[in-house]
Amino acid sequence: MSEAVTALNRAEYKGYARVEDAGLCGMISLRGDLADTKVKKACKDVSGQGMPKPRLIAGGLDGGIGWMSPDEALVLVPYAEAPAAAARMEMTLKSVHVLVVEVSDARAVFTLRGEKVREVLAKVTPADIAALPVGELRRTRVAQVAGAIWLSDETTAHLICFRSVATYMFEVLSRSAMPGSEVR
Repeated sequence: MSEAVTALNRAEYKGYARVEDAGLCGMISLRGDLADTKVKKACKDVSGQGMPKPRLIAGGLDGGIGWMSPDEALVLVPYAEAPAAAARMEMTLKSVHVLVVEVSDARAVFTLRGEKVREVLAKVTPADIAALPVGELRRTRVAQVAGAIWLSDETTAHLICFRSVATYMFEVLSRSAMPGSEVR
């Protein structure tokens, strides 16, 4: 049996900010009523986090929940646990109108680090990255492809996109972080 790898196999670029393939991340997309008590409990049972308020993310890549829209949450778990976690959620929520899909292998995750991560992101998205609070999850376009961005602290950002555009996204982020391309 083959071993799971990310689209970029842990690639990294060291510019005036560091761009890294974040590695394998377990992700479960849940569509349904996010205010439902059973939905909240099922999400917390697998991620260890409570349902965040709109536009926020609770926790991190190894255990978290991101509010994606009024009826969609992205549940983050360790990669190896994702299939079983999704199955547990489906079983727990079998009497609730929801859709639970394990999407780990359909997504790529990047981590950006450095004092100027906001500048690197601001050059490639129309979102107001300068005003983005730490812990707020922002869905937007990143160089014309769909992405979701959040800052876990002032010098660390995370970006999720479709795996099919991972190489393109890595190149865009790396060029944005290239020394000499700083906004003056």
